[in-house]
Amino acid sequence: MNTDLKHVNGHPRPVPPIGPETPTDRPPVNTDRPGMNADRLGVNTRRPGGKSGDDGGKKPSAATRLVGLARERYRFVMSTDARPYAVAIDGPNLALPLRGKTGVRQRLARLYADTFEGEVASQSALADAMTVLEGLAEDDDPVPVHLRVGSTPDGRIVVDLGAADGRAVVVAPNHWEVVDRSPVLFRRSGAMAPMPEPVRSPGGLDRFHALLNMDGPAFRHLVAWMAAAWLPDIPHPILTCKGEQGTGKSMTAQMAINLVDPSPAARRSQPRDEKAWSRQAFTSWALCLDNISTIPRWLSDTLCKAVTGDGVVDRALFTDDDVVVLSYRRVLAMTTIDAGALAGDLAERVLMVELQLIDGTRRRSEEELHTEFEAARPAVLAALLDLLAGVLAVLPSVRLDSMPRMADFARVLAAVDQVTGWQTLPDYLAASSNVASDALEGDLFGTAVAALVTQAGTWTGTATQLFEQLQPPGGVRPPDWPKDPTRASGRVKRLAPLLRSIGITVDDTQRSQDRTRHKLIVLTRTDPDDPSASAPSEPDQSGLWPEEPPPEPEAYRPDLY
Repeated sequence: MNTDLKHVNGHPRPVPPIGPETPTDRPPVNTDRPGMNADRLGVNTRRPGGKSGDDGGKKPSAATRLVGLARERYRFVMSTDARPYAVAIDGPNLALPLRGKTGVRQRLARLYADTFEGEVASQSALADAMTVLEGLAEDDDPVPVHLRVGSTPDGRIVVDLGAADGRAVVVAPNHWEVVDRSPVLFRRSGAMAPMPEPVRSPGGLDRFHALLNMDGPAFRHLVAWMAAAWLPDIPHPILTCKGEQGTGKSMTAQMAINLVDPSPAARRSQPRDEKAWSRQAFTSWALCLDNISTIPRWLSDTLCKAVTGDGVVDRALFTDDDVVVLSYRRVLAMTTIDAGALAGDLAERVLMVELQLIDGTRRRSEEELHTEFEAARPAVLAALLDLLAGVLAVLPSVRLDSMPRMADFARVLAAVDQVTGWQTLPDYLAASSNVASDALEGDLFGTAVAALVTQAGTWTGTATQLFEQLQPPGGVRPPDWPKDPTRASGRVKRLAPLLRSIGITVDDTQRSQDRTRHKLIVLTRTDPDDPSASAPSEPDQSGLWPEEPPPEPEAYRPDLY
């Protein structure tokens, strides 16, 4: 059937029969072609030479070349707060962040374009390279990375001048010098500004005092505070410039901060929350909060923690379990007309400096003050460094009869007095007592507790009894009055330092003798100068510092004026 015809498009076409007699002189199909993939390497088979890309002259990827450029020029370290940094091998001893505007990523992108003409590294290549470099930073143990001020293992103080060449000032007992390369690793931030090189010149502190409207004791406190601000391992009280309008509070604080840690934004507004404050504090060693009218509870606690040392832990972006750690101890200043009642713990961490009203005939423009300050700044810096060098020489031998709050700073003041012949420590202790008294007067609940003890001599009772017995003036409880006995007990505990400054001790360690075993609060009136009125006794200081006799005064007294 249909053996000889085949219809194609409606027309018959003869089809030759197929059989043994049919000639087969056509060549076999594809018999002369080589076998498919016969000469190709098998899939995933290693090429000759061992490395992928060597065959055929294939060049390394952009990410590989970026990593190579980085390893030729930088070493990579991890800071103690788990942040990776790069340090130039043949450059200043500065820790550069891997990312950001001033980081290694941007520098590598430019270096890549300069090295390989006509090529620009892609964002993905840069991201891959940064991941590899972060891994390299984790190879070694973490190292300390300092901001503006650091210390060496042998106790020398190093101050970063903030210039591009990485120069620093190294302060040792009785001596300081400018070095080309810092002996400790520093990081920089956008909130930092360069510091002029200090130059010794007679009358440096006199020139600075002429720019301020404060009396001698207040100025000496300011000078001692600025010298102590370069000691990185001690808490520093908050310099508080207080005075009415027109006393030059903001300008005074700005000049003080720009001597210790220059910044294009030396004065900052009050932060809105703790996270905003942490970001500000992480970028500057010293900073000033300007025009503080009221201090909310969260800010009071935050400032106290920043003085003694604080840390914030937060989840890293785009991760589930990685965290970002911001740890810092800062040098703080603030300006205020009247910040209201300071909390007891904050009042003990304040160095109050009262400014005098400027007479209209003596008032100068900010431009004039700025010009004179910039001209005097190198000499003022040198005088402060002279003072710091003298303090380092005598500090190991300083002993205090009693250790107040901010004891480390009190020891520094005692060393300053030994070097200069001033009386900053007695004045500081007296001023601290006045600040505590003022803070207590601004607290209605604290005033009521003080009145109760003054009337009773000694009062003992439970928190409930104290809450019921204390009544606010006029019988109307203000918003900050404790709302229940538990809060009243906690408030008394917070007020204990302020009450102790006026001779009232607080003891909440006793229990009632009945079967209820209620916790008792014992309020006792004592002499403010009585050692028994102090907080629990301080530990023995004898083993904290080596017993060294003080050097002769002529050996360390700096040329301050």
